[in-house]
Amino acid sequence: MSENRSTREYGRRRRMPRRRFGFIALCLGNYVFRLTQDDHDAMNRWADAAVAAMVLAFLTWTSLLHWRGRTIAGPDGITTRGALRVRRVAWPDVYDIRIEPVPNQPVDGPVFLTYLYGADGHRTRLPFLDDWQLPGFYGLRAEVGALREAAALWRGTAWERRPEVEERIRRRAGHRKAWQRAVTGAVVVLLVMLVALFVEALSGATLRPVLLLVCVPAASFALLAALLHWRWESQVPDHLREP
Repeated sequence: MSENRSTREYGRRRRMPRRRFGFIALCLGNYVFRLTQDDHDAMNRWADAAVAAMVLAFLTWTSLLHWRGRTIAGPDGITTRGALRVRRVAWPDVYDIRIEPVPNQPVDGPVFLTYLYGADGHRTRLPFLDDWQLPGFYGLRAEVGALREAAALWRGTAWERRPEVEERIRRRAGHRKAWQRAVTGAVVVLLVMLVALFVEALSGATLRPVLLLVCVPAASFALLAALLHWRWESQVPDHLREP
């Protein structure tokens, strides 16, 4: 974090976790090894080209995020700058700045992230303002507290809770979690259908790849999404529920 008389800026301070770096290096090494093999038919060459494009896009995105990623707060508002997108929010449009836990987060990454909430309940993550880049949870809490104090002066009003905005935040959180769980459920169904397709191939039965790999997962996603959105209240994270 860098600070002067009028702005507060947060960027990357720590390197990528060794475990994650090792995993990426292993995947890249395996991919390079595959490229050196000569037993590639046309389909494998197309697959390798697709993988190469995805790897290049991932490395480009990671590099841009490393060099450009910032959270900048100043008298006019707060700016989040990612790998490609830049978004600025004026202080009158900011409802709150909150620290929230990351569910199921491994120990080699941030456990708490910071989000900006608007009056419509929409949240925006503040890049690099987390307990991984700052010295732990207490360091993050102190920094966010200082940022909130500075923001209160810049916006000219104190922070206050508004029931109607809190309801919008909970509703958006519930629907967001519903989408996530619907996608997870559809992926699980897809894996089961892959096993079923493999069993069909071994048994000599008629193969039904479109039904098993497209129709069934899509139908399961639609069903789960409809059910979970209907019961969106049950999807709201505990830290956003009313006491």
